Amino acid sequence: MLTIEHLTRVEKLRMMEALWDDLSREDSSLQSPAWHGDALHEAEAALAAGEARFIDWDQAKKLLLGGDTA
Repeated sequence: MLTIEHLTRVEKLRMMEALWDDLSREDSSLQSPAWHGDALHEAEAALAAGEARFIDWDQAKKLLLGGDTA
């Protein structure tokens, strides 16, 4: 049996895409938890109040990885 460690990066990405395609076909049966909506409303309110801002995805990745965003 082939383990995931032996797959190439391309094979892993293809597998992820196939899984996502399969899961997304069932999206009508999936319900988001109530806290997702609450979190979205809080984020929208913070943005409207000037308490939050959007940042570039590359900056966000650096921030999440503990690097400098400057």
